[in-house]
Amino acid sequence: MSPPRWFQSNRRSPPPTTAVHGPPAPSGPNGFWITDPDFRDRLYSATLTLLDIVEDCLNDDFPLTEFLNGARDHAEHMLGVPSTYGILVEAEAAAQIVQAAGLEAGSPFGLAIAQGLAGIEQLPVEQQQQLVRAAARHYAITAPSRSVSVQAASPQPLRPAPGRSR
Repeated sequence: MSPPRWFQSNRRSPPPTTAVHGPPAPSGPNGFWITDPDFRDRLYSATLTLLDIVEDCLNDDFPLTEFLNGARDHAEHMLGVPSTYGILVEAEAAAQIVQAAGLEAGSPFGLAIAQGLAGIEQLPVEQQQQLVRAAARHYAITAPSRSVSVQAASPQPLRPAPGRSR
């Protein structure tokens, strides 16, 4: 059984020589990506989407890392972020899965993630799906919301609590 056609990596195929008509490519961040709250929200949403896709498509024929690895190639169409940022989505999804397994993740680009994923791939598919599902739930609950980002960008001066005095 092969992976879904839309999920197959196309890194080896040359870029098309004819114009491709379709929806416009998603826009990049407005400035540095980490300081753009709208773009961070899109990365967050893309990570949740990727976790859902991995959970749905995971089976005995393909390892977990194969599904995670192909996401950057389809980030524009599948996840709604420019392909150059697809690796951020892959890394965050991988880190969330490793953390859901109770393993120390460290940096999303560190060796601990690779070792954690290698161990998770040895588990039965049902357990892998449970870990991916748990990762998605945890990420949905703990990821900072946009309102927190906006508040952090414009801090209010601290005021004493009403009814208290020195």
